[in-house]
Amino acid sequence: MAVAPMPKATAQVPMLPLLQSPNNVNSEADDRIVSGWIYLDGYQLFQIAGTRSNFPERSRNIQQNLNQIRQDYLRSSTDEIDIQTPSLNGLPVIYVNGRYLMTVTTEDARLRREEPSVSASQITEQLKESLQLAKEERQTQSLINQGQIAGGIVLAMIVISGGVYYWQRHLRDHSKPAILPISRKAQQITTQLNQQKDKHLQEVKKRLFQLTQTGIWGSGIVFILGLFPYTRPFQVGILTVAQIPLRLGVVVLGTYVAIRFTYALIDRFTSTLISSGALLNSETSERMQLRVSTFSGVTKSITTGVWLGVGILLALVSLGIDIVPLLAGAGLIGVAVSLASQNLIKDAINGFLVIIEDQYALGDVIAVGDVGGLVENLNLRMTQLRDAEGRLITIPNSEIKVVANLSSRWSRADLTIPISYQTDIDHALQLIKNVALEMDQDPQWQHQILETPQVLGIDNFGDRGLMIRVWIKTQPLKQWDVAREYRRRLKITLDEAGISIPVPQQSIWVNDSHLLSYEGNGKTDQF
Repeated sequence: MAVAPMPKATAQVPMLPLLQSPNNVNSEADDRIVSGWIYLDGYQLFQIAGTRSNFPERSRNIQQNLNQIRQDYLRSSTDEIDIQTPSLNGLPVIYVNGRYLMTVTTEDARLRREEPSVSASQITEQLKESLQLAKEERQTQSLINQGQIAGGIVLAMIVISGGVYYWQRHLRDHSKPAILPISRKAQQITTQLNQQKDKHLQEVKKRLFQLTQTGIWGSGIVFILGLFPYTRPFQVGILTVAQIPLRLGVVVLGTYVAIRFTYALIDRFTSTLISSGALLNSETSERMQLRVSTFSGVTKSITTGVWLGVGILLALVSLGIDIVPLLAGAGLIGVAVSLASQNLIKDAINGFLVIIEDQYALGDVIAVGDVGGLVENLNLRMTQLRDAEGRLITIPNSEIKVVANLSSRWSRADLTIPISYQTDIDHALQLIKNVALEMDQDPQWQHQILETPQVLGIDNFGDRGLMIRVWIKTQPLKQWDVAREYRRRLKITLDEAGISIPVPQQSIWVNDSHLLSYEGNGKTDQF
């Protein structure tokens, strides 16, 4: 059993060994001095030292000798311990009950900053106490007492775990969203944000309760393993193996909980602003919903990146890696990357301006150059549109120079209605206006139409007839629904009034003067 890779353990508190680096390695050279611990029943007994080349073999031999001495002592019927420390070549040699244990070297003495003889005396005293304790712990009464303590610990674990579980159920059953005095227009947005916030908080509570339960049972089991001399080596082994996974697990879980908690804070902050009326306008309810979705999504993505970066640095620290050189190198790498990725920086700056200036948001319908569609995804780097044919169009934000937003704050249904030239135009205009007014007063469409529809009159003399222009101001993205319903109603009304909507027609005039001239000359054409 090699001593070098074993961690330190605290004999006074068996379930909580002091987790430190086992070796003090100053250099990679073989002649450097390293140190390690010798263990007895899982307890740290004393330290030894040696060169890097011969230390593993020396520590293994001493540990094997000590284990054999312990076995012989436990099998003996006497409690007496005979320890001799004769001197050989000026160095004390330790014999326990006539069996060789080790030679105290000058390197061992330097660890205690004392003479080899004094160090040998200290080691012998520790040996006596530890061997006597090992025999006492294996007595029947001692095992019974330790078993009673282990049973009490198990009972306490069950009670504490049950209390934590009951508390978790109590918080989950009694968690109700706060009811705020807000307007009906803002209620839909705040309800959605509160649901997201509650979801993130529930996730945070769930992970924290899972961590609590794991800590209760894990620490209890490790403590119980440290109560008995037969299982104490397993305790040391578990703590040795679990050091790195435990540290990384804590970092990963902490980063995840921090991200979720930040999400909840963002939703809470946005919901509070909307509930207070600071950002909500009676005319821009739908628009504010789009802006909230965009702001929340982009802010969450930024905070996620920040927390992931912090988590990576903490993980490196937990692994014992010095991050100061990495941070210094990251500055130089950042400068080089920024020079090589200017387009990405332009994308981020333009995306930031798009979001701050509210040029468009998630759910808007926009046109950029020759393409257009519904904004499905928006971040600092790119904008993704879904056109009428279902194609997903990705545009880098730096390429967006001129954008047409078809759903910013309000929209308009722009209708051109053809009327035959033979129709009574005044009567037709009155019918068109009446249909628009009736639709404006309909409760089903009243909320979607923001202002009284405007019949602008004859806009053009076309090949199909007189072109009547109608404007209907609507909520964002509702212009197409309103226009379809208005056309349906208008068609029914015009049919009832006997007014037909003209279709494109073409007249052809045939000039037969050349045939008449041929007949006048007495010539006959044959066909």
